[in-house]
Amino acid sequence: MKTLSLTSEITQAGSSVGLVYMFNLIVGTGALTMPKAFATAGWLVSLVLLVFLGFMSFVTTTFVIEAMAAANAQLRWKRMENLKEEEDDDSSTASDSDVLIRDNYERAEKRPILSVQKRGSPNPFEITDRVEMGQMASMFFNKVGVNLFYFCIIVYLYGDLAIYAAAVPFSLMQVTCSAAGNDSCGVEADTKYNDTDRCWGPLRRVDAYRIYLAIFTLLLGPFTFFDVQKTKYLQILTSLMRWIAFAVMIVLALVRIGHGQGEGHPPLADFSGVRNLFGVCVYSFMCQHSLPSLITPVSSKRHLTRLVFLDYLLILAFYGLLSFTAIFCFRGDSLMDMYTLNFARCDVVRLAAVRFFLGLFPVFTISTNFPIIAVTLRNNWKTLFHREGGTYPWVVDRVVFPTITLVPPVLVAFCTHDLESLVGITGAYAGTGIQYVIPAFLVYHCRRDTQLAFGCGVSNKHRSPFRHTFWVGFVLLWAFSCFIFVTANIVLSETKL
Repeated sequence: MKTLSLTSEITQAGSSVGLVYMFNLIVGTGALTMPKAFATAGWLVSLVLLVFLGFMSFVTTTFVIEAMAAANAQLRWKRMENLKEEEDDDSSTASDSDVLIRDNYERAEKRPILSVQKRGSPNPFEITDRVEMGQMASMFFNKVGVNLFYFCIIVYLYGDLAIYAAAVPFSLMQVTCSAAGNDSCGVEADTKYNDTDRCWGPLRRVDAYRIYLAIFTLLLGPFTFFDVQKTKYLQILTSLMRWIAFAVMIVLALVRIGHGQGEGHPPLADFSGVRNLFGVCVYSFMCQHSLPSLITPVSSKRHLTRLVFLDYLLILAFYGLLSFTAIFCFRGDSLMDMYTLNFARCDVVRLAAVRFFLGLFPVFTISTNFPIIAVTLRNNWKTLFHREGGTYPWVVDRVVFPTITLVPPVLVAFCTHDLESLVGITGAYAGTGIQYVIPAFLVYHCRRDTQLAFGCGVSNKHRSPFRHTFWVGFVLLWAFSCFIFVTANIVLSETKL
C-alpha cells in the first residue's frame, strides 16, 4: 500500500525498523497482480524487466533522499538567516544598558546550546526535518512545476482508489458467487466465467459485483468527508494479515509444485504482455512519494544508501519467489487478476478457513486503506487550489472536494473490474511521473540551488551514488520512452480490436 500519509505515525526508529517499514510500504496490493503479468509476458522477459525496473526505482529513490538532504540544508540555512536578522534587530533597538545587562546571560545560555548543536549536527545536510515531496516541489520548482507535481500525484491517487474500489467487490463476487453455486469445490480449474453468468438466482455476476461496489461505497465513502486519524494499530494489523497471506500462498504453491501438481508451463517471452507487466512492476516498486515519512525518523542514517539497496534486493527476491512459484504452479490462462483468488478453490486448498481467508484477504486490507488514500487525495486537491491567506467556503471544503475525490474512481470501478489493466495504466502513466520524472527534476534543481547557496566546496553527505548528470538524463529518457511505448501499445491493441 502506497500513500502519502500511511507512514505519518512513524516515530523515531532504528535503521533496521526503517528497513522493515520501507519493505512493507513497497510490497502491497500491486504484488497480487504480478503473477498474471509474469505469465502473460513470459518468465525471462519478466525477470529481466523486474530487475531493471527495480534498479531504476533504486536510482530515483537515492535522488529523492539527496533532495531531502538538500531541502533540510536550505531550511536550516534560512532559520540561521532569520535568527541573525532577529539578533540584528534586537541589537539595533536595545539600549547600551540593556546590552550590558544581557551580555553575560546570553553568553552563559547560548554557548553550550550552540556547541551541542554543532556536535550533534556537524553537517548542514543532515536529514532531521520531514520535508514532504510537495514541500520540496515548492522549494525547487516554479509555479508550473508545482502544479504539474500535484496533478501527477492526484492522477496516481485516483488510479489507486479505482484499483481498490474494483478489487474489493471483485473479490467478494468471486468468492460468494462460487460458494453460492458450490463450484468452489466442484468445478475444474480451467472453468472460465463471464460477467453475464448467473450468480444467485436471476442475478448475474456483474450485478453482484455492482451491488458489492454500492455497499463498499456507502460504507467507506463517508470517510472521505472527514479526517482519518489514529490508524497505527490498524496498519499493523493489516500488515500482519498481508504477510500471513503471502507466506501461505508461497508455501502452498511450493507444496503443489513439490508434489508434482504444478500445471504451469510459462513461455520464455511474449512481448504482447510487456505493456501490462511494465505498469504492474512500476506500481509495485512505488515508494518515492512516501520516503520523507520513512527516512526522516530513522535515527542512524550513516549507511542509508546501503540499507535502501539491501531493501531493494529483498523486495526483488520476494517478488521473484511469489511470481515464479505462481507461474509454475498454475497455468497462465487460469491465473486470476488477483492472485489470492487462485487459492479460493477446494482442489487447491482443502481447509475452508484458509480458502476464505485468502479469497477475502484483499477485502480486509484494502478496506482499511481506502479511506486513508481518499483523505490524502482530498487534501492534495485542497493544496493545489489553495491561495496564500485564503480559506474555502464550507460547502467547497466539506462537500465539493470530497465529492470530486470519491465519484470518479467509483465510476471507473463501475465500468470495469479489469484489475491488471487498472494497475498497468496507473503504473505506466502516473507511476512513471512519480517514480522517474519528479525525482529526476527534483535532484537536478536541488543540486543547482545547493551549489548557488553553499558553493562548490560543500558536499551533500546523502548525495546519490548516481551523481553524474548522465543519470538524470537517462532516467528522463527512459520515462519518455516508456510513455511512448505504452501509449503506442494501447493504440495498436485498440486498432486490432
